[in-house]
Amino acid sequence: MISLGDRFRGGDRVRVSFEFSPPRTDEAEVKLWDAIERLAPLEPAFVSVTYGAGGSTRERTHSTVKRIVQETKMKPAAHLTCVGASQAQIDKVIQGYWDVGVRHIVAIRGDMPDMEGAYRPHENGYQTTADLVKGIRAIGDFEVSVSVYPERHPESRSFEHDLDLLKAKIDAGATRAIAQFAFETEHYERLLERVAKAGIKIPIVPGIMPTTNFKGVERMAARCGATVPAWLRAYYDGLDDDLATRRLIAATVAAEQVHDLERLGFRDFHLYTLNQADLTYAICHILGFKPKEAAPSEVQA
Repeated sequence: MISLGDRFRGGDRVRVSFEFSPPRTDEAEVKLWDAIERLAPLEPAFVSVTYGAGGSTRERTHSTVKRIVQETKMKPAAHLTCVGASQAQIDKVIQGYWDVGVRHIVAIRGDMPDMEGAYRPHENGYQTTADLVKGIRAIGDFEVSVSVYPERHPESRSFEHDLDLLKAKIDAGATRAIAQFAFETEHYERLLERVAKAGIKIPIVPGIMPTTNFKGVERMAARCGATVPAWLRAYYDGLDDDLATRRLIAATVAAEQVHDLERLGFRDFHLYTLNQADLTYAICHILGFKPKEAAPSEVQA
């Protein structure tokens, strides 16, 4: 029998990136930076910082990204949406990122404030994600990641419509697609088939969602159209008051999912940290990622 350790020994076989959320309180900011400091030695490919619905965390996102640039060696990717701002306002944010040294933006359409109602573009703003990508690339030579949905966007008419939108974003300059989380491998397998058939060549990076807070995951899944399988629900049945066991299950489920996706050919994985370092660290450790040891010349006598 092949163990997880045998599958992943030598973490150069896969690459990981991390997603953080901007803090809303001083206490949350301390927690975020504790997580960043714990995960930084794992040397992720990049780390992204999200953007609240309706642009509600714009300033905090910018501040967090700027601090990552200034105080760490990690490469930050700032989330940016079309919602709640004019094109001129968004362009100012983009230029601000370029000026502080950010070279990667995650461009997404975004949700309305408080997640209420259908998407409505700003009267003087970017109308679509493809428009936003084009605007980003016009300002600087950014790497631009966009989203893709293994189970179809909940507002999309069809999988074909989803692919048309992805193609438009690629034509505008997108260089990577980060996939919304899904728990069944078959959804990613079918996504790969559709992408290959459409001639899409940019990397597709699965999003790996930790399931420790299972009820919260169910709420998120309902909003984004992701299926929560019965087998996963059964894992957490009766564990509402048993956080320690939920953490163990979440780490195992995530590591097994990465293994299954690796067999399909995926090599890059985007881990949603939820600003909690321990679970993400455990998953990475299982996958063979260890803190880089300092060279002899770097060790102080």
